[in-house]
Amino acid sequence: MSVKVPSNLEIAQAHELEPIEQVAERHGLEPDEYDLYGRYKAKINLSTIERLSGRPDGKLVCVTAITPTKAGEGKTTTAVSLTQGLGTIGKKPALCLREPSLGPVFGIKGGAAGGGYAQVVPMEDLNLHFTGDIHAIGAANNLLAAAIDAHLLHGNSLDIDPLTIEWRRCVDMNDRALRQTVIGLGGRANGYPRETGFDITAASEVMAIVAVANDLHDLRARLGAITVAYNRDGAPVTADDLEAAGAMAVILKETLKPNLIQTLEGQACLMHCGPFANIAHGNNSLVADKVALKLGDYVITECGFGSDMGMEKFFNIVCRVGELNPSAIVLVATVRALKHHAENPTGDLDAVERGIENLARHIGIAREFGIAPVVAINRRPEDSDEECELVRRLALERGAFAAEINDAFARGGEGAAALAEAVVRACEEPGEFAPLYELDEPIAAKIESIATRAYGASGVTFMPAALEKMKRYTETGLGPLPICMAKTHLSLSHDPLLVNAPEGFTVPIRDLRAYTGAGWIVALCGDMMTMPGLSATPGLRNVDIDASGTTVGLF
Repeated sequence: MSVKVPSNLEIAQAHELEPIEQVAERHGLEPDEYDLYGRYKAKINLSTIERLSGRPDGKLVCVTAITPTKAGEGKTTTAVSLTQGLGTIGKKPALCLREPSLGPVFGIKGGAAGGGYAQVVPMEDLNLHFTGDIHAIGAANNLLAAAIDAHLLHGNSLDIDPLTIEWRRCVDMNDRALRQTVIGLGGRANGYPRETGFDITAASEVMAIVAVANDLHDLRARLGAITVAYNRDGAPVTADDLEAAGAMAVILKETLKPNLIQTLEGQACLMHCGPFANIAHGNNSLVADKVALKLGDYVITECGFGSDMGMEKFFNIVCRVGELNPSAIVLVATVRALKHHAENPTGDLDAVERGIENLARHIGIAREFGIAPVVAINRRPEDSDEECELVRRLALERGAFAAEINDAFARGGEGAAALAEAVVRACEEPGEFAPLYELDEPIAAKIESIATRAYGASGVTFMPAALEKMKRYTETGLGPLPICMAKTHLSLSHDPLLVNAPEGFTVPIRDLRAYTGAGWIVALCGDMMTMPGLSATPGLRNVDIDASGTTVGLF
């Protein structure tokens, strides 16, 4: 029998938060290691990592999911509830999440603080402007864009070929009208007209750099290494060449520090950076993970979208950069999503059985990395006991280490206690973690490894633009970089209409982008866009201020 649960916003607004100093002290932070942003938010100084360098790292647990529906399957809710569940069974956990982007908040997905009684708070602050990190990233990105066009206007001493400029402006909003633009109109005083476009800030290379930088000096070096264009001799032109990287680093000094907030049950949450997993690498910051590994015995870090997206990039990119060694994987599944993959959203147990092939494929992806996952069945109010138990049984039959029903949306940490116990057991298993490819393999081979081993594709094809870039990047020494795939999150393939566990498809690679500051090559699959758009009925229509000045409609 389902229990009526108040809305996420109502639960968050009714909750009495602890002063963030108490959360910081309870988790071992000293007063001079964090800066307050009001009563319930703080930024953690990176000196904490050095002070605690002698403390053993906690167990690193990656929370991922099956291929989601457009509304998502509660991966953040599961990450929060697992953290609360570990607290319930007497463990000392720390949670790492990405910062919400205003685009999805006002689009279809709504807020990104979890759900029900498994949330992080303050919910309104973190879903809107928070500590200003995303705005600062956008400002740094657009400062570099402005420097490029000013350089062209004032003589172009670097001999930049305007047709090779790859750096785009960004904005933290879903705005499809900005995907392709023409700038510099209105006469010479406004610069030279040229075609360009905007990415959403979460897809900016600056966001990626902040998310993988180890410290302030590493941040400065990575910003300087950004390739913005090529000169007429074919040599790369960088942010350092434009003398813009120093100013960018100054803008981002505070942004590099992880943000500290809390769960509804008082555990620490480090919420930092917000790259999307379909068009970027889809994970919170490396420094947040490193701080959390010193503060908690178990660190729960959420990877965006399905295991073919954020988890693949976390393991192949972030774990390499940060020398991280994951102990366990939690794979989130819902009855709703499995019925969706059976193309029968209102179906019965038969629909669940047919949709289970998607879950089976994701279990297989986890095992490709050498880890058998714990399946978390994120229970929704309409799910029957029979449906949830069927998913649990089939998950175990398909190779999961364990499978548990997660009822934390309605019951908080207590509803995730069984899941937490299973994750503790999984963390004690001997690890055989390994990435899907070696860095010294050719670019094409690395892309093919991801497509065949993670997506289940039969192969890949490269469009002319991608072939030209591959040749250039190989010749200029970028071949050993890892790969960041940009593809739809709604299918294991590049085609969002191919649901469940498609086979026999070939992944088309439209273009490549070299993120020389972040340190990887982005491969654009199919018609994947780096700027989302609003739907016909976006969530922004529901958000307002009531007569008492209280926010309503933010989910």
